[in-house]
Amino acid sequence: MRGNRLKEIWASGRPVLNGWLGVPSSHSAEVMSHIGFDSLTVDLQHGAIDYAGTLPMLTAISTTPVVPLARPTSLDPPQIMKLLDAGAYGVVCPMIDTPEDARRLVEACRYPPIGQRSFGPTRAAMSQGPNYTTDDANKEIVVFGQVETPLSLSNLDAILATDGLDGVYVGPSDLTLSMGLGANGDSTDPRFIDTLRHVVERSRATGRHVGMHCANGPQARRMVEMGFDFVTVGSDTGLMTEAGRGRLTLVRDAEPGNNKGSGY
Repeated sequence: MRGNRLKEIWASGRPVLNGWLGVPSSHSAEVMSHIGFDSLTVDLQHGAIDYAGTLPMLTAISTTPVVPLARPTSLDPPQIMKLLDAGAYGVVCPMIDTPEDARRLVEACRYPPIGQRSFGPTRAAMSQGPNYTTDDANKEIVVFGQVETPLSLSNLDAILATDGLDGVYVGPSDLTLSMGLGANGDSTDPRFIDTLRHVVERSRATGRHVGMHCANGPQARRMVEMGFDFVTVGSDTGLMTEAGRGRLTLVRDAEPGNNKGSGY
């Protein structure tokens, strides 16, 4: 079975730079695969994507060295198993609030005797190499649980102690919303910043990876400097919006009929 390149990146001491996919298109997934991200996460929770749309996107990503990941709609074991069978090399699962949630997540992602994942790697047995085994899959699949509520933070140490969990991933907008700060994932409120530092410190102390869904490149850079080793730098919709608005602003600032421009 082909190894998970994310583990090689972490072993080298470098953070994983992740991209996010919410558009149900194999072509846009392929384009994003050629930008330079280490991994791409297909988002079934908030993206406009279902399983039928996910399958060709995972196929498109796998034509490159980029590692395909997926976010299920919820802690739904059948859906999680189906995404892994489709070739996802890991899962970022939303709303992991308790150690019981974390345990159920791990069980859905790991084959026995570690977990309860049913055997049927429909596409994974091809895309992840000719010698696919359950033992190798248990070693290579990465499992992240999202911590994004006060309840999850109060249970953080117990969640991090879950065997088979690779790390936690901060959902900042839900977290700030639950803290009474609005849905502001790039908040500079000291309470939010202190919470992020706490998540990093506890994750590192327990040997777990720690991820963050970032609103933009500058925030992603700050989070890497804070100690996060898995950061989402941008999404397909976000990059289109940012680039489109930037170009429109540039053209709208032009003075109509001004012959002082360079022309051609």
